[in-house]
Amino acid sequence: QVQLVESGGGLVQAGGSLRLSCEASGRAFSRETMAWFRQAPAKEREFVVAITWSGGTRFYTDSVKGRFTISRDNAKNTAYLQMNSLKPEDTAVYFCAGGFPRSSALESPSGYDYWGQGTQVTVSS
Repeated sequence: QVQLVESGGGLVQAGGSLRLSCEASGRAFSRETMAWFRQAPAKEREFVVAITWSGGTRFYTDSVKGRFTISRDNAKNTAYLQMNSLKPEDTAVYFCAGGFPRSSALESPSGYDYWGQGTQVTVSS
């Protein structure tokens, strides 16, 4: 069983940056796709970005393209989300997820097997 723990959230002004980390424990990564989702109050959990095992392919939701960058270090069992040019609408709880989603389920929470507890990101205007 894999446990995921996120860190790096916080309060930042609009235009600022944050770097989130997601560390896996329990066992090493086993070629999982890693992803970040976010959930704002009274809204459904939404896909943000995903990265394949090799790191060679990344998928971004349109609203974060050019601002967010996902990466991973498989030797450290850790995935990262670098968030630049943050906007108030980026405010949400950010969740790390891991699994083996089919291409049709890449952006769906149901495509992932492991979840972290979430970390709050608040962007003030």
